[in-house]
Amino acid sequence: MINVQLSMIVLRNLPQVDEQKMTTEVKKVNNNSSSTQNCIDYDIHGLVGIRLINPSPEDAKAVAKQLGPMQSHLTRDADITIRFIRKLFTPDLKYLGVNMAGFNEDGFYVLFNKKAKAKVRIPFEQIGRPCEIVCESGLQAVPLLIPILNLTLIAKDCIALHASAFFYNQMGVLVTGWSKGGKTEALLAFANQGAKYIGDEWIIMTADGEKMYGLPEPIRVWDWHLEYLPQVRRRIKISTLLLFAAIHGLDKMYRLFKDGILGKTRLVKTLAQAMPALKRQLGVNIAPEVIFGKGFSQNSAKSDKIFFIMSQEAPDIHVELCDPIEIARRIAHSIQYEQLPFMQYYHAFRFAFPDVRNPFIEKVAELQYDILCRALLGKEAYLVRRPYPVAFDDLYQSMQPFCRNKMQDSFIEELQAA
Repeated sequence: MINVQLSMIVLRNLPQVDEQKMTTEVKKVNNNSSSTQNCIDYDIHGLVGIRLINPSPEDAKAVAKQLGPMQSHLTRDADITIRFIRKLFTPDLKYLGVNMAGFNEDGFYVLFNKKAKAKVRIPFEQIGRPCEIVCESGLQAVPLLIPILNLTLIAKDCIALHASAFFYNQMGVLVTGWSKGGKTEALLAFANQGAKYIGDEWIIMTADGEKMYGLPEPIRVWDWHLEYLPQVRRRIKISTLLLFAAIHGLDKMYRLFKDGILGKTRLVKTLAQAMPALKRQLGVNIAPEVIFGKGFSQNSAKSDKIFFIMSQEAPDIHVELCDPIEIARRIAHSIQYEQLPFMQYYHAFRFAFPDVRNPFIEKVAELQYDILCRALLGKEAYLVRRPYPVAFDDLYQSMQPFCRNKMQDSFIEELQAA
């Protein structure tokens, strides 16, 4: 297991020439920020500070969708500064791929994001330390912002897990696993039983395992979830529900004809190509407060219980005790999988500048595993295997008996003995 001091050693060995240049630029931004009227700060649970410089209202709205309502004035230097300018000039730009990325003597640029053109200069050599991202205004989202935030957390001896978390029965519960494994379903199932929201999608854990925090992003609710969330369904636009019904109608028609004589027709072949993209439209983003109501106020807790959840072919739900280090070993690879889009851009950056590297990024997999092991060591952990789809009440009833503390178990045992 890697010693925590490795992260500091890696950080100290980043390129010194670039460090001096960037440190000067970042200090200049931070020193002038108090006098800059158009400046928005985000304080991510006191761990990472993000400062927006000169964002347009549309830029500010785009970042707010990524980070949620985490705006708070920073009384310290920003870890990540995002500077917006009206027009980002890129003379002598050399392209990598079909307008996906580019580079010139000024730096490396991401040119595509959220199915739209973008122009953003990202200093990959600086990630893990204070850095400045420069964006041309008008973006739908800042490319790679969440991966950069997550990597900055690693340098702070914290880990960002692809997970959901909630506060239930006076305990903090973390549910993690592979993408689409059932984390959100568990969160929604316990929401129906009065749990308080901590987070969905990304959960931040400190290396000592004492605290976990969420990013209050919208929750992706799929059409079949609405069967168990009538209070949410009532707030969905009629046009959206009609779209869901139309997609299901087309899918039913495709499945009816695909194996028959009509399966060779152009219409059915076109449906076969279109259905995967259409099914991805069977969801809607819902603000957490709509689902949790008063339970939205909880934003941190100790991780008392860990559930590692996955889908299975069998129709039953099975919960069993699990080694937390085994979970750490598996989740380490899940995190690396989620980082693949970022790493693709990092390798493109290395292609553009083969003499410049970031040892921190190249060691981050080992650093993440070290933090994971320390954060999960000694935790009460369970493996949950469940079918897809799953009834929320059934999932809750299967997991709830494992969401009691030892004092409650002793009390129940005493009652049963009496």
